[in-house]
Amino acid sequence: MKVLQPPTWSRPRGYANGVMARGQTVCVAGMIGWDGQCQFHTDDFAGQVRQALLNVVAVLDEAGAKPEHIVRMTWYVTDKREYIAAGREVGQAFREIIGSFSVAMTAVQVTALMEDRAKVEIEVTAIIPE
Repeated sequence: MKVLQPPTWSRPRGYANGVMARGQTVCVAGMIGWDGQCQFHTDDFAGQVRQALLNVVAVLDEAGAKPEHIVRMTWYVTDKREYIAAGREVGQAFREIIGSFSVAMTAVQVTALMEDRAKVEIEVTAIIPE
């Protein structure tokens, strides 16, 4: 995997503007903050992020992929202020579960998610190296 960063651009914090990779592609559909039995254990934003990231890792594992194979993430959040306010806890969960590397990432505020209690939904593309 190679991070794509034009040399004259400011370095983004916590993500990459672009990533290039070669190998087998694994796509993970939107993971939300409930467990494998579709049960929420918290309405806390950072808690739901933590569970959603654990769900991402569990699905990647089914393909033989690891968090370091992630090249792209899209986060859908229902409240950008809540996302920003929980930044420290979200960053800690990300580092513990995914790692400290940079991936191409987009975060978008949406009006609602399909599950009423969900505060975040995360999509992932991973590439297992050849």
